[in-house]
Amino acid sequence: MNILYLNHYAGSPALGMEFRPYYLAREWVRAGHSVLMVAADFSHVRAKQPQPGREHIDGIAYEWLATPRYRGNGWGRVRNVWSFLSQAWRRAAGLASEFKPQVVIASSTYPMDIWVARRIARLAGARLVYEVHDLWPLSPRELAGLSRWHPFIVLCQAAEDSAYRLADRVVSMLPKVHEHMASRGLDLRKLTIVPNGITLEEWQGATPPLDGGLAAVLAAARAAGRVVVGYAGSHGLPNALDTLLDAAATLREEAFEFVLVGDGHEKPRLARRVADEGLDRVHLLPPIPKAQVPALLAAVDLAYIGWRRVPIYRFGIAPNKLMDYMMAGCVVLHSVEAGNDPVAEAGCGLTVPPESALAVAEGLRRLAALPLAERARMGERGRAFVLAQHTYPVLAGRFLAAMGAPA
Repeated sequence: MNILYLNHYAGSPALGMEFRPYYLAREWVRAGHSVLMVAADFSHVRAKQPQPGREHIDGIAYEWLATPRYRGNGWGRVRNVWSFLSQAWRRAAGLASEFKPQVVIASSTYPMDIWVARRIARLAGARLVYEVHDLWPLSPRELAGLSRWHPFIVLCQAAEDSAYRLADRVVSMLPKVHEHMASRGLDLRKLTIVPNGITLEEWQGATPPLDGGLAAVLAAARAAGRVVVGYAGSHGLPNALDTLLDAAATLREEAFEFVLVGDGHEKPRLARRVADEGLDRVHLLPPIPKAQVPALLAAVDLAYIGWRRVPIYRFGIAPNKLMDYMMAGCVVLHSVEAGNDPVAEAGCGLTVPPESALAVAEGLRRLAALPLAERARMGERGRAFVLAQHTYPVLAGRFLAAMGAPA
């Protein structure tokens, strides 16, 4: 079967995020299907940008559409999105005739790609699948406070409603979306939940060594007998890292060391906080290649993931880094209030209320005080949970079934 996967931000292990499209597509290729990934040649979430044009990565054909560079979430990003969608629209007939897809997937964070995907699907006589990352426009409305009558919100709402009406199947990463999608017109018989996951190869065999600076920080913390609290991921407002820094300030006289690895819009401000407040046991370090993440997580005692207290999480959460934490056997401190809680489901850590530095500090104390054997059992429960439900062969098969394709 030929599968055309339209994802503005698609990446690969060599290029950086987003990884999910690559991992799903790789499994589909291994199962004997052909995949064409159509993506923009510039994305703020990638570590490395590809050249415009066609290339093959691990059996997946990528078509990179040339788009303008941008920074932040202003008009530059709007121009980038418009450029991608308009080029894909113009390429629709060519993509339909050259690749002859049987399935077309619309899978960008924003929903407007549904119209482009539908055009390609109609020209090719293909099934149309809409993959939901976040609920737009509800997410920007609730997180940014935009009015329902804001032109961007009106556009997103029209696209979301079109997607639920036009798509043959809808695949959601979020597990608690049924009521919302039904309220926007979706026949729930079309819906399949396929969350994020991990790829087993990255957790097998030798792991590349950590960067010297990061390795030195971890070694020094170990030598000092401190409990290392790790965070690996984006440094943005949704990640609630201010709460973690507040907790670190509360714990500054106790035997904890905090190692935060990654990048994001908020990182410069967070670094200023660390310097201004003298948080000398908090280390903000650069992002590392995905292949080194297992080595990083193996070197921490406790892993942190936090969220803001916002109503949108009532529809559920599906964070990539939590899957990595659990696969690494980490004991997890989860600061969240959401429709689902994988940490509680797996029994691999402790969940505390969001945006509460005191709750985070007390949670870290409680986990650090557990016997090492109990922490090891928690970690094993998390790993078993991921292996049973969240590996990409399992998820890709579920997605194929939703598309009506043989696994």
